[in-house]
Amino acid sequence: MNSMNTEIKCMTWAKRVFLLSVLAALGSNALAQNRTAPARPAASDNGDAETEMFKPLNYQGPPVATPRLSDGKPDLSGFWQGVRAKGTPGGNHGKDQPGFILPLSEKGKRAMIYSQNHAPDPEAVCINGGIPRHNSSGLPFEILHTADRFATLYHYTTHRSATVGPKRDLPPKEQITKTYFGTNVAYWDGDTLVIETTGLRDSSFEKIWLDENGNPTSDQTKVIERWSRPDYHHLQLEETVIDPKYYREPFKFTRKWNYGGDGRGVGEYSCNENNVEHEHIGPGAGVIGPDGNRGFGYNAPLPKAPPGPDAYDL
Repeated sequence: MNSMNTEIKCMTWAKRVFLLSVLAALGSNALAQNRTAPARPAASDNGDAETEMFKPLNYQGPPVATPRLSDGKPDLSGFWQGVRAKGTPGGNHGKDQPGFILPLSEKGKRAMIYSQNHAPDPEAVCINGGIPRHNSSGLPFEILHTADRFATLYHYTTHRSATVGPKRDLPPKEQITKTYFGTNVAYWDGDTLVIETTGLRDSSFEKIWLDENGNPTSDQTKVIERWSRPDYHHLQLEETVIDPKYYREPFKFTRKWNYGGDGRGVGEYSCNENNVEHEHIGPGAGVIGPDGNRGFGYNAPLPKAPPGPDAYDL
């Protein structure tokens, strides 16, 4: 009987030691994850999907090394939230230009007048924004990246993809079908991913804008994107747009994004389901103010009637 009691006591003690060791291991593992993995923003008690999408990570720690793919190149994957520099307009590809105005040619000015007076904002009627418009969007987006594929996922349930390989020429024009995201080639220049795109639609007779402000893009446009990730929490783009039809000269557009946190991504969005007033949406982007932003501002009343061509100072 004594020997049985002793055996039971030994088993109980062994269980205690085992449980304590498991708890200690789990605790140390959780601490290690907290030290190494970037935190995810805390969810709001009453926040909806739209609110949560814009909640920033606000990482304040030391720089974390850029993650790498299996081939040693930077991994651009992640959920990215745009950074808007103070004093610069949002959604305007002319933000880096004098007066926030792109170098439109005479044909370009006419194309912009047409879009402002005859074409509703394509995204407002659930049409793909395309490239380069999505690069200046204020909405967060997601990148999925492997050694041979690069894909961007957007809030409007649209995406584009590119095959990453050796530097090569774009296909001949006669082999390209015009689309909203065009035809592209992607290759590495050191640690910078370069994507060249052509074969885009034309604002003069098709439903596409270059940016939120209704600047035009043409069937001659070529977009060169240079994507880089200097560290874990930052993504940056240097973009060049070449369009001899609508612009007097090539122009550049730069942008930065902050990492939005682990386990986050673009969710479902059904534009057609909720777009109940699309038949009543008028043409154009509205007046472009001196600050380079579209619309009349948050404090100014909306006009009773849409402005005519004279309001755009073209």
